[in-house]
Amino acid sequence: MRHSILLILFLSVLPVPLVWAAPAQQSFTDWQVTCNNQNFCVARNTGEHGGLVMTLSRSAGAKTDASLRLELGGLSKASAKEAPIAQRLLLDNAPLTLNAQRWQISPTRLITDDATTVIQFLKTIQEGEALTLRSGKQTISLSGLKAALLFIDAQQKRVGSETAWIQKGDDPPLSVPPAPALKEVATVNPTPTPLTHEELNDLLDYGSWRMNNSQCSLDPNRREVRVTALTDDKALLIISCEAGAYNTVDLAWQVSRKKPFSAQAVRLRLPFVSSSESSEMELMNARFDEKTRELTTLALGRGMADCGIQTRWRFDGQRFRLVRYAEEPSCDNWHGPDSWPTLWITR
Repeated sequence: MRHSILLILFLSVLPVPLVWAAPAQQSFTDWQVTCNNQNFCVARNTGEHGGLVMTLSRSAGAKTDASLRLELGGLSKASAKEAPIAQRLLLDNAPLTLNAQRWQISPTRLITDDATTVIQFLKTIQEGEALTLRSGKQTISLSGLKAALLFIDAQQKRVGSETAWIQKGDDPPLSVPPAPALKEVATVNPTPTPLTHEELNDLLDYGSWRMNNSQCSLDPNRREVRVTALTDDKALLIISCEAGAYNTVDLAWQVSRKKPFSAQAVRLRLPFVSSSESSEMELMNARFDEKTRELTTLALGRGMADCGIQTRWRFDGQRFRLVRYAEEPSCDNWHGPDSWPTLWITR
């Protein structure tokens, strides 16, 4: 009995683990699923779709809210001469009729956020092979859709509940855990004292010295030194270091604003393990937005900017902390950086 009481007391003083969701991104044949740190999940078809994409999103928790849209577009916009897609939609070459009262219909887009309509539509198509358009070359492959839906069910812990899309059960909706609370990164000193002319010149000279004494291969004619006020006593110094076809790797330091300069290297650490299996991030195409007070990076997968990684970081007084992380691994000419699926968000 005495040992049981001691064990209970020991367990009661152990730290309670923080409840948060690890982001996930996975491909299932021709479908890609991204779930962020609030277990909000987005799935879409990828590959040779020709500009016809179905996007499905669902929030975590007991609610059955979901959104489904079919769009004709991409970075190469659809021709205005084409007939509306609602009139041309085919499932395995057979006409697919939609209830116009349950859908928002425009020439190049079909959208519904009615949960019952979403469920019925998914049941109709999930065993099929493809959605296509009559007299068009576009196609939505349905290979992998069912596995993608099951992945979302599992990620949101819906398997076995009434709200699951694939493996339904008798568990009530309230058995599904809610979305974790968002972490917060406060803005420190949002209006720092602007750099004086003397401070700016001294820091630019210091940045040039740093650049010349760093192991950087970038052509001297393309090197750049950027300085901005970070706080009343610190500045952010960024220099261009390496370059590829469409990406530039930067180096950055927190630097005291007054001589003698004291510098600390800026290191960006993710609060999760990324697709590269690393928590360290390079400063790729880095910029500091003085309005939002955020440091941004953009790693392009190719020159047309249809895939890659985009991040935003906020200075908390000691270091830069992640505010947003978006990654699009599929280079299929669908959307640009501002629309890439998000794996991490904060308040």
